[in-house]
Amino acid sequence: MLEAIGECDRLGRGRFLEEYGFDPARRYSLHYNGVFYDSKAVVGVAYRSVAGRPLSAREFSGGRQTVGRLLTRLGFEVIHDEPLPPLQRLIAQLQALRVDSTADGPARHQPITLLWALGRAAHRKPRLVPWNAAHSELRGLLREYGQPRSRPRPEFPIIALAHTELWEMHGHTGDIPAAHGEPLGWMEEHDPHSGLSPWVYELTVSSEEARGEAVAEIGRRFFGGTVPRALLHEVGLRPVRANRLTRQDVGDREVYQRLCRSVEDAESRGDHDRTSRTTSERPVRSASAVEAVLLRSLGRCENPVCAGQPDDVTDRGKPLLEVDHIEDRASWGRDHPSQMIALCPNCHAIKTRGRTRDQLRELLLAEARSRHTAWESPARS
Repeated sequence: MLEAIGECDRLGRGRFLEEYGFDPARRYSLHYNGVFYDSKAVVGVAYRSVAGRPLSAREFSGGRQTVGRLLTRLGFEVIHDEPLPPLQRLIAQLQALRVDSTADGPARHQPITLLWALGRAAHRKPRLVPWNAAHSELRGLLREYGQPRSRPRPEFPIIALAHTELWEMHGHTGDIPAAHGEPLGWMEEHDPHSGLSPWVYELTVSSEEARGEAVAEIGRRFFGGTVPRALLHEVGLRPVRANRLTRQDVGDREVYQRLCRSVEDAESRGDHDRTSRTTSERPVRSASAVEAVLLRSLGRCENPVCAGQPDDVTDRGKPLLEVDHIEDRASWGRDHPSQMIALCPNCHAIKTRGRTRDQLRELLLAEARSRHTAWESPARS
């Protein structure tokens, strides 16, 4: 299955379906690493490892009792019907958020932690934050704005959120503990990096509307109507009128999608299979793909655990960023924004030569896919 998913990533969805004769999934999608795949097509191609050849579309059914049951048994997530647009999905997750009740009303530790993370996203700060840094920043917020009789202990909301689709955690070994009990020792031992899931981060970075809707929903559920202005100010947010996209939001998103269509049209023509010849042959590279990734980055390193990119800029005033293929283009890695990443020179060096480069490449691939999905999807429901 993973080989078939990887082949779909390399070829692109349209070319993958055309190559093996499958139609797009109508009702059931395979959700893996933040990306939705055509479940029947991926299973048909994966069957090649069993029988030596892929199954054709007419040889088997792609319904819940066949493909759906098989994928679930293998541990994959199967989504029924079309996935929710990102904004609807975000609001649904906030509405489903489970928090403890206190004598003063709903506990506010998780909502405050989410507002803190949304504020970081609004200012394009690194998505993932080490525990020691998060603890020092959150403790004062929880003490000031939490329910009067709640203890300001950031480990509880972070652990609880890590068990939802809104949040993720990296840099630890073993399972994440339950939110109840005493998780402080585990957090201090591992010092994990955590923060918003990539799709939430990219959605709230690229859409002022999404930030406004998220803040409004948090205010309705946990603050008796609206989030206090003082709290919004302290986390770096400002009151945003819901249901409004800025001209810049729409323009950047449309440009990004147009560039991606240009890249995919070139793929379908076979342009990306061509080589250029200098002293040796090498695959051609798409200028549109590079432009799209730089636009998506908004001038910041896309490594979610970047330790801080240089403050200096180029002679033209541009950020010091290098667009890199996560799977080396020289080895025919796909020349598409979903598998490319904008990195500062420090992170680029780690990805290329660092001892932790294998782990970082895996993280960057998931990051690129999720950012691409967020920018490709319409922000409005």
